[in-house]
Amino acid sequence: MEVALVAIGTHGDVLPFIALGHALLARGHGVTLAAPAPFEPMARRAGLAFQPLGTVGDYEAVIGQPELWHPRWGFRPMFDFALRVAETTCLWLGATRARGVAQIVVASPLAWGVRLAQELYDIPAATLHVMPFLIESRSDPPRLPGLPMPRFLPAALRATVNRGADKLAVDTFTLPPLNALRARLGLDPVARLRHWWNSPTRMLLMFPDWYAAPQADWPAQAVQLGFPLVDRFGDVSAMPPELEAFLAAGEAPLVFTYGSAMRQGAAFFETALAVCRRMGRRGVLLAPQGGQVPNPLPPGIIHLPYAPLSALLPRSAALIHHGGVGTVAQALAAGIPQLVVPVAFDHFDEGQRLKDRTLGTTVSRRAFRPTRAARILTRLLADPAVSRACAQAKARIAERGDALLEACDWIEALARPDAAGGSGPRAAEAGRR
Repeated sequence: MEVALVAIGTHGDVLPFIALGHALLARGHGVTLAAPAPFEPMARRAGLAFQPLGTVGDYEAVIGQPELWHPRWGFRPMFDFALRVAETTCLWLGATRARGVAQIVVASPLAWGVRLAQELYDIPAATLHVMPFLIESRSDPPRLPGLPMPRFLPAALRATVNRGADKLAVDTFTLPPLNALRARLGLDPVARLRHWWNSPTRMLLMFPDWYAAPQADWPAQAVQLGFPLVDRFGDVSAMPPELEAFLAAGEAPLVFTYGSAMRQGAAFFETALAVCRRMGRRGVLLAPQGGQVPNPLPPGIIHLPYAPLSALLPRSAALIHHGGVGTVAQALAAGIPQLVVPVAFDHFDEGQRLKDRTLGTTVSRRAFRPTRAARILTRLLADPAVSRACAQAKARIAERGDALLEACDWIEALARPDAAGGSGPRAAEAGRR
């Protein structure tokens, strides 16, 4: 079987696809990853063929925009990028099919070219979601960035507000150029982006039911699996020797990271240093981008661009981070508490889920100050309820096994005619909802 994986986003969005591709290769399938150009080295290391979406400069221009980290408008730079590569992705898949190559396609929600190709060429495809934030529900609506609503409000009311915000902020910005492209391709207009970007054939939800309970109004084609733990496919797969020596030299540290794409994290890391001083704790600062971490660092603090979280976090006391779902999952697997300082995207929703499950808590960027952060972390580290919840999460993830192998089973099932047939008409119907 030939499989095309199409992923648009940052490390947390693309790494699960690289790991999935590696698992499919091990089962004897041919795999090509289409993703932003900077991910080619990681894809090649995993043995995958690679199709670049845009150039390195195109991607860096998106990541470098301060607007990317705005709670309300942060989606716009990445959505612009998704639209720019949609037509070329669609044509690439169409050309592959014209050569007689029968492909199964697995796509991230922003891989809109896959949905176009699915409608035009009747390609069997699955949408892979790594975060519950992107799944609508009237009974369990996600928490939107920049739109705090009290939890005592009825879920249906919060869902209605979410839908209105989605229509105003997302659809009015995205649908006109998307529908102009669809018109050029001879396709009917899309009514709601959040409905259309899901394949009507299959949705793979890569988060467990104890983290996001399945809802009756989720799409019928959705299958819920577990977290993909994929950091071994990142920039650094082995523990750096200097970090290994640091960990061996003292007590478990606090770990601070603000994500691989963050360029405006200087204030976060300055507060991190002050928190470590106030608590008398050692600290690990992870920041791949230069100019964010103070220099020189005091004793007991180490900075590295990257480190494999699967190896670091089990030897750490707590994780303080932005709230990306991949980072959340690694800390859950390690069984340590988390303090989320959310920025945009799904960060607010992930933080709320951790808080609801006594696995950690959140504090706003404005309130993330040494005294308050130290007080919160001291409470988290001393709370037996938090310790029990973290241990239970760790055990659940260990018992579940590799969710990527389950995903492979579902992808292989798409090759059966009864699973994939008729995807084009269903896609058109879903787009008009």
